[in-house]
Amino acid sequence: MKKLVTTCALGALLATTASADFARVEVGGGIWQQTPNGYASRTDGDGALSLNGTYSSSEKEATDTYAWILIKHPVPIIPNLRLEYVTITDEGTTNSSGGGSIGGIPLPVGLDVPTTIDITQYDVIPYYNILDNTFWITLDLGLDIKVIESDVHAAAVSAGILTFAGYSSTDTTVIPLLYARGRVEIPATNIGLEADVKAITDGTNSMYDVRAKVDYTFDFIPIIQPALEVGYRMQKLKVDDGTKAQVDLDYSGVYAGLMLRF
Repeated sequence: MKKLVTTCALGALLATTASADFARVEVGGGIWQQTPNGYASRTDGDGALSLNGTYSSSEKEATDTYAWILIKHPVPIIPNLRLEYVTITDEGTTNSSGGGSIGGIPLPVGLDVPTTIDITQYDVIPYYNILDNTFWITLDLGLDIKVIESDVHAAAVSAGILTFAGYSSTDTTVIPLLYARGRVEIPATNIGLEADVKAITDGTNSMYDVRAKVDYTFDFIPIIQPALEVGYRMQKLKVDDGTKAQVDLDYSGVYAGLMLRF
């Protein structure tokens, strides 16, 4: 939360003190109602889950938060910047068919351990504006540096002689993704249609983050224009190294929020 407050404060400072030097500044935030789905299975595991066993999502709907800021300037050779923040909550269970563990703590066979994964993502996106509302069309291309902080909490449980002492860990991963954003302004209206894609794949392992939205801008204020946005977002992570790790997790659902255009 402290990082989110700092990010928003920095965005507000940029928007208010540097507006004369930038062609456009936009900020937004809201809620994302997503439903986790999938599993993560590892042997000899390390990283975020530190898992020897299988984590299965309970597919329980969660309401999470997001925020973003877009900064576009008039210098062509320097990339523009977009910053994003989103939280993801995933609840499920971890179990083992034998010899399993979480964080090195033995996992009794046949015992389902309630597990929560809290994920915070920070996206740093330098991009170039290929089309800037040319015939009402905007096209951006760039690179997304996605920083993922994963907090894993496995509850202490016991069932008869089977016991598990509980486990908690934090892990940070950085993933580079290609970024593309397209936008169409509907003429004679204040409605915009927008979609963006962040993705990377090597043919076997892949990650993508896709959004599509519609927004409406209120133009009764000349300098700061408020807007509403409603859309759908999908994230998916798929890993299969053939021996130690198989991960197939996705988070999808509708989102809605408020925007300010400077």
